[in-house]
Amino acid sequence: MKEKIQRFDDLKVWKGEIPTWFRYTAGVAGEQFLRALKEHQKIMGVQCPKCERVFVPPRLYCEECMEYTREWVEISGPGYVETYTVLHRDLEDQPLDPPKIVALITWPGVEGGLIHEIREIDPDEMVFGLPVEPVFKKDPRGSITDIEYFRPVE
Repeated sequence: MKEKIQRFDDLKVWKGEIPTWFRYTAGVAGEQFLRALKEHQKIMGVQCPKCERVFVPPRLYCEECMEYTREWVEISGPGYVETYTVLHRDLEDQPLDPPKIVALITWPGVEGGLIHEIREIDPDEMVFGLPVEPVFKKDPRGSITDIEYFRPVE
């Protein structure tokens, strides 16, 4: 389409469906991360052999040293809510009842973190720094949603 549109009435529209096909892969590091979630219900990270930084989600290379990260480490202990938001409407702008809490969860000594849903707490009781733990699905499929949600640590 090389012609210049002068008026909105001149816009061309494709009516109907356009068949598309795609394949998304998680990559080498992502695949191992997702496999650990599915098969062992564990959150895994990778550690740089040079600077010893730990990354979640895992990466093939340390972004600081550019070293290949080949040592996998289990991320244990509670995660902590770095920041969060309370969603009152869904993607179709419909009210959510109850509202959903979505948070960035980080771990001490770990670079990065995971964005996930927090449940089992009232939105009015949410605080930054809240210790949380993952709740895994009973029928894992090899996806980040194998972590059903995070909940406050008792």
